[in-house]
Amino acid sequence: MTQRRSMPSLGEELNFLLTNRIPRRLATQFVGWLSKVEQPLVRDISIGVWRLFSRLDLSEAKKTKFVSMHDCFTRELKEGARPIDTDPDVLISPCDGIVGACGHVVDGRLYQAKGLTYRLDELVGDADFEKTYRNGCFVTLRLTASMYHRFHAPYDCTVEQVTAISGDTWNVNPIAVKRIEKLFCRNERAAIRTRLSTGSVVTLVPVAAILVASIRLHCLDLTLGMHYRGARRLACNAKLAKGEEMGWFEHGSTIIVFAPEGFALSPGIEEGATIRMGQPLLRLP
Repeated sequence: MTQRRSMPSLGEELNFLLTNRIPRRLATQFVGWLSKVEQPLVRDISIGVWRLFSRLDLSEAKKTKFVSMHDCFTRELKEGARPIDTDPDVLISPCDGIVGACGHVVDGRLYQAKGLTYRLDELVGDADFEKTYRNGCFVTLRLTASMYHRFHAPYDCTVEQVTAISGDTWNVNPIAVKRIEKLFCRNERAAIRTRLSTGSVVTLVPVAAILVASIRLHCLDLTLGMHYRGARRLACNAKLAKGEEMGWFEHGSTIIVFAPEGFALSPGIEEGATIRMGQPLLRLP
């Protein structure tokens, strides 16, 4: 039986048109510049407009005064704001987020949303990546604009390689994910390959989006985005403790976590669930 899709609301239609039918790269470059302007009036108006369209909560922020909207967006949190689950059998969530999709990769294919799928080789295009997670598991974590935008090591690990992949700057909100086929395979993204202290290889794929489309990684001391023109594969040897900061998004977006066959979803990890960095995401074999 074919399942009928519910008709989108007027608000969803407007959201889709306003964020995806504008000149995306031009808008992204402009907002990226505007967000870093440190003039007090520009900063206050920018953050004020941001508050109108999101549930921005700065009560957990490490500092209360910011020099720019970008400074506020990439804010650090107070010490202890995100307790780390120390269970050695648990892989923690690397970020705050809403579970957009989760489950098992089946013969190299996984789902983006109901009725839409994509393949591992379309996302990263690396033979080792496709082989490692061909029948593994995944969790797609969506960060909203008001969330904490730094991401952290899911386990004691070593970052071995980062693969930078150029792309577009589509919005990755739910209405776009339900409509744009292979959306995550279209946008700017990076594959961060980590080897856990247990020997398993877990990969984080941050996917950038409209309005800034940049990802900052400490292990490389550079920002990956539309202006990056360097090597596609970047070797690393950065050792990180569970919960240690890896970098940040310069705009809200998505992280897809991939683990090999044998890993399992932690209790409560299901589509629509909200999770915080440091909470259980996957169970090790």
